[in-house]
Amino acid sequence: MELSTLQKDMITAMKMKDKPRKDAISALVSAVKKAGIDAGCREDIPSEMVDKVILKEMKTVKEQIDTCPEERAELKAEYQFRYDVMSSYAPKLLSAEEVKAILQEKFAEMLATKNKGMIMKTVMAELKGKADGKVINQVVAELCR
Repeated sequence: MELSTLQKDMITAMKMKDKPRKDAISALVSAVKKAGIDAGCREDIPSEMVDKVILKEMKTVKEQIDTCPEERAELKAEYQFRYDVMSSYAPKLLSAEEVKAILQEKFAEMLATKNKGMIMKTVMAELKGKADGKVINQVVAELCR
């Protein structure tokens, strides 16, 4: 995902007077710009960094949804809408089956050691941003049995 795409969509939402959508995209744009400044690449932010920031923001909103009290239905709905908007920009993550196939193909000799810590360290370096860490952990645990 490119930052310019997010900015164009934010402008479109503003023109359509779609405030909730504009707010969700604006939060993403702000987070991406902050990450770019922190990394020292203010002008040309790589798309990998944008994707990473989107996933991080989605995780934060997901935690807000999970911790929101049931009696605050309107707030929970707002968080859910924000999560849905962000997920439309998120990169497609690998499924558990795809992760399992990659592990068995590329890391077969390491899986034979049954050393979960070492396997996770190596695999996470390879699959970070391509698959959810929880999914990778579950697959590795299943294969190490």
